[in-house]
Amino acid sequence: MMPNCNSKIHRGGQEAGRRELVSRSLQSAQHCLEDQDFGTAYAHYLLVLNLAPELKTSVKETFQFTLFKWAEELDSLARIQDLFNCYEQALELYPDDEVICNSMGEHLFRMGFRDEAAGYFHKAVKLNPDFADAKENFYRVANWLVERWHFIMLNDAKRNLTYLKAIENAVRSGCKSVLDIGTGTGILSMFAKKAGASLVYACELSKTMYELACDVVAANNMERKINLLHLKSLDIEIPKHIPERVSLVVTETVDAGLFGEGIVESLIHAWEHLLLQPKPKNQDFSTGNYGRVIPASATIFGMAVECKEIRRHHRVGMQEIAGVHLSNSVQFFSPTCASAGSEETVEPYTTEKLSRIPGGYIPLTEPCQVMTVDFNNLQELKSLAARKPWKLSLPVIEGGILDAVVVWFVLQLDDEHALSTSPSEETCWEQAVYPVQGLPDYSVKTGDTVLMEVCCQDCYLKIQKISSLPSKCGMDISERDDTLGLGNEAELCDALAGLQTTSKQDGNAQVCVLESTEIALLNNVLYHKCFKAAMDKVLSALNPSKDSQSMDVDGHDSGMNLQENQNKSFLDAAADPLYVLDVSEGFSILPIIAGKLGPVRAYSSVEKEQHQAALHVISEANHFPKETLEFWLSHLEDESVVLQRPKSDKLWSIIILDVIETSGLIQQEVMEKAAISRCLLHSGGKIFPQYVLVYGMLVESESLLLESAVQGTEPTLGFNIAPFINQFKVPVRVYLDLSTLPCVPLSKPAELLRLDLMNPLLNSSSREVKVEICKSGQVTAIPFWYHIYLDEDHSLNTSDESSHWKQAAVVLDEPLQVQLFQAFQTSITRSTC
Repeated sequence: MMPNCNSKIHRGGQEAGRRELVSRSLQSAQHCLEDQDFGTAYAHYLLVLNLAPELKTSVKETFQFTLFKWAEELDSLARIQDLFNCYEQALELYPDDEVICNSMGEHLFRMGFRDEAAGYFHKAVKLNPDFADAKENFYRVANWLVERWHFIMLNDAKRNLTYLKAIENAVRSGCKSVLDIGTGTGILSMFAKKAGASLVYACELSKTMYELACDVVAANNMERKINLLHLKSLDIEIPKHIPERVSLVVTETVDAGLFGEGIVESLIHAWEHLLLQPKPKNQDFSTGNYGRVIPASATIFGMAVECKEIRRHHRVGMQEIAGVHLSNSVQFFSPTCASAGSEETVEPYTTEKLSRIPGGYIPLTEPCQVMTVDFNNLQELKSLAARKPWKLSLPVIEGGILDAVVVWFVLQLDDEHALSTSPSEETCWEQAVYPVQGLPDYSVKTGDTVLMEVCCQDCYLKIQKISSLPSKCGMDISERDDTLGLGNEAELCDALAGLQTTSKQDGNAQVCVLESTEIALLNNVLYHKCFKAAMDKVLSALNPSKDSQSMDVDGHDSGMNLQENQNKSFLDAAADPLYVLDVSEGFSILPIIAGKLGPVRAYSSVEKEQHQAALHVISEANHFPKETLEFWLSHLEDESVVLQRPKSDKLWSIIILDVIETSGLIQQEVMEKAAISRCLLHSGGKIFPQYVLVYGMLVESESLLLESAVQGTEPTLGFNIAPFINQFKVPVRVYLDLSTLPCVPLSKPAELLRLDLMNPLLNSSSREVKVEICKSGQVTAIPFWYHIYLDEDHSLNTSDESSHWKQAAVVLDEPLQVQLFQAFQTSITRSTC
């Protein structure tokens, strides 16, 4: 009895000691929080929760608060590993806490770990489907992780059937072991297994897509028949990952420019390390055990086009914007052109679905074969990168403006089956677009020749040095295999010497590379005119003597010197200049426009040194005093707190906020920024825009359904894929062009919501909206756009033809049947838009 009693006393003493330690640690944690010593407080809470798991519920909120504050501190100190260790410890204690999962995801996303972030956001949404922050985070990251083309391609029954038939042919001809490179959802692997392949392997680098493929394969009862590898194909080794060489590689690792997904590099590696030797040319596939690839080959085509939409996104089309002279000393280029001289690997083209491009396009030349590639020829694949650039000439058949060379391809899966990405085909594919930039004149006429240089470099098809040759040169144009040449060599040299060419740039000019949306913004004349008028109205009211002091610098010749002298003393004469802050994202000349309107000190928030240099050159060209334009971020100790006073004793006259993303969505936290901005305005000052009206309409659009979710098992030929990939569907489609969206309007446009940045009392987080049905049908989506009011007299419509903004649409989970003249009611929330 005595040993038993002693044991109880011992255990009782231990329990009392544990309770005492827990109590002291809780008190210490609370004191540390009061002293804002979050690291020590966090350590105390860890001890408490490990010693007393029964307290998890009661201390949960305080623990979360402590964790998040300590994580912020670790982040600011760049102690990234410690930060992640803390979250891992927290998730061991609270594995099903959606708030901690979401916060972990936010940190991962900010650091560029999108794949991992999506996993935490997805888990948070699963744990609490009504958790708005996690849903918004997941929707934003889902667009990167499971790109929208997955849905479009899986819904393309023709594409799927063509691949299935080619794989069946290969397996019937003796290819019994298969490797699917870049498997995605695993559909091609399942085709191979269905066709009768005895061994099927599939590799996928993306963690998200790999896990999705595992779920899909299991749901189709093939988890024991298909060996999935979470690897890049270049890292697969024999016998470590697969026991022996395979007889067939299937892949669709191609982009709009064919080579951009790395198909050449992966197939070179496959032929050298993973595939059986190719069949000798004089031997049939059915005899012997040889290796082969699907697709077997590809032919690339190209043509020159005129296209206003491409032009306005890649070339600045004017020398003056709202009274601001754009100096010839600044040359603007989009990234596609800049990539030609860049040491970085930059995608040398953009992509467009030409059949749906606003305003359409005009072919200036006939389609021309650019090159062919045999994926079953190792030597040809290896010679691609080493091949010298070759010249191509395309005769002009229609006069117009040379805006781009567009490229597509025919993918020959085998001798019988092919897929075309031509703009004239019904295809899920976009086309590669090589914009023409840097020419003194872009006009061409019938009989002229478009010249270009083609090469395969950095795993990309590059078309560069695009130029035009006038027909008056009288040169004989003849096609040859490798260099589509022009007459004899001397004649060619003479012609090239006088060419308009993108390869020569003014060596003294300041080169400024802008995103295509930034160039489209510069080309938006109405945008800048409206801002100029609205800013002038505010500044005139705040400084009645402004009119006599205007900084209009449109003078010429000898008058310019006088104007320049006046400008130099301009700010000196103004005892108290007005302050204007532009915190819109990207390149903006609004501060320079503001600087012309009176005694103003304008602050730009552009970050890139190249952009700042370009704005300096433009300011000098407009004869601004140096102090008129300043760069706001250089004045801030903490760049994360952009909205603050210009000086300790000054307030802003105008604050320009970015309210709408170019994607068509409202910027995150814009109302919070507006609330801070209102506190930083002096009497009579304004936020631009002052308010925004959201408009929308009901439409029936099969295209939006196909681009947003896989529609059942029919397009995927009976395989169960939809429930798994549709977990990554997002309710809002962005970057839409409503003018070319295939849809049937079922209602007239209606005002959905008001966002007032100056008067928050006029805002509501949600609103019931009634619309009248003007046509019977099935509502599948609600496209929306914005009327942006700088003031009552000046507004911008984001759906206008000249708008640099795109539009967006809410896609319904289930279509709704509506009848003519029916009153349709829906609830609209700010998070929807």
